[in-house]
Amino acid sequence: MQKLYFREGLLGTDWARDIRMDISAEGFLVSIETDVAVPEGSLQLGVVLPAMPNLHSHAFQRVFAGLTEYTEAGQSNFWSWRTAMYQFAAQMTPDALRVIASTLYIEMLKAGYTTVGEFHYLHNSHQDMALAMSGAVIAAADDTGIALTHLPVLYQASDFGGKKPETGQQPFLHTKEEFIRLLRILSPCVQGRHMLGVAFHSLRAVREDSFGPVIAALEVINPTAPIHIHIAEQMSEVEASLAHSGKRPVAWLLDNHQVDDRWCLVHATHLVEAEWQAVAATGAIVGLCPTTEANLGDGLFPVPEYVACGGRWGIGSDSHISVDAREEVRLLEYGQRLARQERTVLSAGQGGHTGLNLWATAAQGGAQALAQPVGSLAVGKRADLIVLDTATPAFAGACHGQIMDAFVFSGQPNPISDVMVAGNWVIQKGKHAAEDTIFAAYSTLVATLTKYKDTTQ
Repeated sequence: MQKLYFREGLLGTDWARDIRMDISAEGFLVSIETDVAVPEGSLQLGVVLPAMPNLHSHAFQRVFAGLTEYTEAGQSNFWSWRTAMYQFAAQMTPDALRVIASTLYIEMLKAGYTTVGEFHYLHNSHQDMALAMSGAVIAAADDTGIALTHLPVLYQASDFGGKKPETGQQPFLHTKEEFIRLLRILSPCVQGRHMLGVAFHSLRAVREDSFGPVIAALEVINPTAPIHIHIAEQMSEVEASLAHSGKRPVAWLLDNHQVDDRWCLVHATHLVEAEWQAVAATGAIVGLCPTTEANLGDGLFPVPEYVACGGRWGIGSDSHISVDAREEVRLLEYGQRLARQERTVLSAGQGGHTGLNLWATAAQGGAQALAQPVGSLAVGKRADLIVLDTATPAFAGACHGQIMDAFVFSGQPNPISDVMVAGNWVIQKGKHAAEDTIFAAYSTLVATLTKYKDTTQ
């Protein structure tokens, strides 16, 4: 049994002082007390917060972050970015993916993420290779200590109506029978702090008759496993859905499937009022990825209206153009401020500290989306937590809930000093024990991958 003492921290949505936590050998919080006297000789740590779940990740995309920002004359958009993504995806092997994912997961841990939902579609079109690619992701999680919700992705078509896949999509493909077999084989491989779920890439990439059989197979494996899908990210997708079925993507999904609190609708950028109200009523999570959505020019999800209907949300770093949980929630808030010309848009309905509300809400929503026992510091939850270095200048003058506001809104440098996953310290004094070796392997690997040449010289 570990006994930890903290000067202050966030418990649920309340700020507490003089906190004692007892952590079981299995890595769960079994007792929490506040306003306790610290026994003489015991180490009292600083400010403790619940760690953040990262509900949406494409690990391999980290390798080309920053390499798709130059464009020739003409307009660059989501679809041109996607072509570049295919070029990098084609070069991925299990060994390369393990190095990239391990590097990324250390970056996540240092940024306050302790659980990741890996929306994994690099199957490389062959069953043995598909298992090896999933195995690389699982191994990377084990190498680094992060908790993984593994979400193999069904990908079958290039557009609505089962249109033939493009050449660049070949590494992603499965029939529904092959995909169900993959889930069954993977199930015993995803154990401990890890969780197996499923992802449908999008309505345009999955045949309509594949949803039901895959969901039925997943329910046999684990009836509470999470189900994720990209949906309504781009207006062109909405327009194509209307042309194909006469319905907007979210409306079609809700009309044809039993969406409930196991589901995570990733992006869901372009919804009308009836859709966001209906999603809120299902209990599903909307998975928002503000830095990627901004980078790709997707648009802004109507968060305040959705929350007013009881909607829940979480955050993901998606393409990893940024790996910073604080930046995701900060940009989410700032986007709403710019759209409405208001401040503190996403503070709690009754008022309060905006940073605190953003962090607590995102953490709880992410935990639900990943079906992981995290998201808050409470008895029965896994001991996933972060410790802040309040000697950082950003915290000067801040106390109580202001610490959360300074944490979210005061920018760099990263003030997270220590990170715990399931009772194990994976980051101490800002460093991961394996980072030097893993980062060196990453640098060597990236030098061998095709990347855009700088033609501006």
